[in-house]
Amino acid sequence: MIDFWLAAGLLLLIALSFILIPVLRGRRAQREEDRTALNVALYQERVAELQVQYEEGGLTAEQLETGRAEAARELLADTEGVAPARVSSLGKALPLLAAVLVPVLGLGLYLHFGASDKVELTREFSQPPQSLEEMVSRLERAAAAQPESAEGWYFLGRAYMAQNRAAEAAKAFERAVAVAGRQPELLGQWAQAQYFANNKQWNDTLQALTDEALKADPKEVTSLGLLGISAFEAKRYQEAINYWQRLLNELPAGDQSSVALQGGIDKAREQLLASGGRVEAAPAKTQASIKVSVDLADAVKAKALPGDSVFIFARAVSGPPAPLAVKRVTVADLPITVELSDADAMMPQLKLSSFPEVQLMARISRAGQPTAGEWVGRSKPLSSSTDTLQQLTIDSPDK
Repeated sequence: MIDFWLAAGLLLLIALSFILIPVLRGRRAQREEDRTALNVALYQERVAELQVQYEEGGLTAEQLETGRAEAARELLADTEGVAPARVSSLGKALPLLAAVLVPVLGLGLYLHFGASDKVELTREFSQPPQSLEEMVSRLERAAAAQPESAEGWYFLGRAYMAQNRAAEAAKAFERAVAVAGRQPELLGQWAQAQYFANNKQWNDTLQALTDEALKADPKEVTSLGLLGISAFEAKRYQEAINYWQRLLNELPAGDQSSVALQGGIDKAREQLLASGGRVEAAPAKTQASIKVSVDLADAVKAKALPGDSVFIFARAVSGPPAPLAVKRVTVADLPITVELSDADAMMPQLKLSSFPEVQLMARISRAGQPTAGEWVGRSKPLSSSTDTLQQLTIDSPDK
């Protein structure tokens, strides 16, 4: 911030120079004008003396003319090199007043319309915070400086939750919803913050928020976890098990929170059995699968070789570029109908069921590389839960 003010001060000095330099030059010109006026007055006085001496008979006409010529030469010598008089309608007071008002007015306008707070925040965010309190302070000032940033309110709400300031977190998430719209994740975070702010007392408002979130996204993890907590606190252990099992099914393999979540499920089962209840079968994990029929366009049939590899895969429309499910066949196998499912995932954490929209692709690669080839076919975006047979034709050069 010091660098900014130093640069601003330098620019201000440059601006003031355009105002003050002409004023200083005007003072010098005024001194020259005063000296010239004095010389003219002395000349006139000398000529008057010569005229008196001539009238009194002390000088002849020839001597009078010689004296006048000498006085004129002296006047010209004294005024030689003096610049012409400058005419200005501004005077001296107005430029000096402007020299004072320009920096004052500029500073006032910058403090009102400028972004010094954002400049300072940008500088601070370039350095990692030293504590949670420092991070919260930065996020508070960022939200105040950019009230239309949903991300700012979201991260501020998460920071408040880390400090057990649930009531303030609820207000932050409410602001995020007002800015970004009623997105499922924001609704889930808002409901969770309100639940803890209400001392874990469930109410119709929380139920409405979680219902809305899960209607838009049945896999919204915060809402599933919160409903499980509420059910467990209310001793509805089977509901808690169901919600937490749904949440567990959505977590990628190896997720650290899976251990704690499984512990909660086990504890709910123990409480249910101890109260004389019976544990229902856990809901099966949703498995996504898409059937697709792949064939070649006539133009490609004439060029492709029977042994060329054909990779048939699905990838997320909004997500990582890596394929979610892959099958490998050859040109000789076409036309063919295959089923892409979670079982064909290349990575456990990237599955068809993890993304709502996918795109189907089939690529011919003579070199056997799934990422590049000679010809390709692409589908339009479609739901990962579709059960309709999809038709895919390899018809375009792979670029």
